[in-house]
Amino acid sequence: MTASRARQLHLVVALVATFALAFQTVLVLSGEAVLNDEVPPLATRLYRLVAYFTIQSNVLVAVTAWQLWRDPLRDGRWWRPVRLAALVGITVTGLVHFVLLRPLLDLSGANWVVDKLLHIVVPVLAVLAWVLAGPRPRTTWRTALEALLWPLLWTAWTLVVGGLSGWYPYPFLDHRRNGVGAVVVAVLGITVLFLLLFAAVVALDRRLRPASRAR
Repeated sequence: MTASRARQLHLVVALVATFALAFQTVLVLSGEAVLNDEVPPLATRLYRLVAYFTIQSNVLVAVTAWQLWRDPLRDGRWWRPVRLAALVGITVTGLVHFVLLRPLLDLSGANWVVDKLLHIVVPVLAVLAWVLAGPRPRTTWRTALEALLWPLLWTAWTLVVGGLSGWYPYPFLDHRRNGVGAVVVAVLGITVLFLLLFAAVVALDRRLRPASRAR
């Protein structure tokens, strides 16, 4: 793929992810209740918005996609783990939503649209852009370990704050529902999923065709 076409593909990802994030923010500001009937104060709603792994992974995708639109061969010491975290994080977002969260949601209208954008459209576009346009090679096992820090820190922060406040962004992290054991199983399962995806990306990054340098 030429650099020009790669830039176009990354631009699509950046635009869709940015629109989805803006759309969700507008709904939160307007007081839409999605996962429950409670509509807390604005400051609480905004904190909860950014506390969702879904939002954070979409933000990382948007930021890295905009950078790749400017330079489809973007590289850098710390850019690599951020890019890898965005790719694997958005994949986990899609998979966890499809398996664990989708059956719990009964959305309609604007909430349904933004849910599909954040959890299905952006993950599919992000993975497709990486497969088709790279850039590659960009990952090593060291990169994967560095990228893993974000989900581990997010999990620790979420469990600590949830234990203090009583609010968890996702039902499967709430020990009051099914017990501590179920939370431990869920966390371990998702951690294994992360490790498998990191391993897959590192392996594919070495085997897929490198991004073209043609302008």
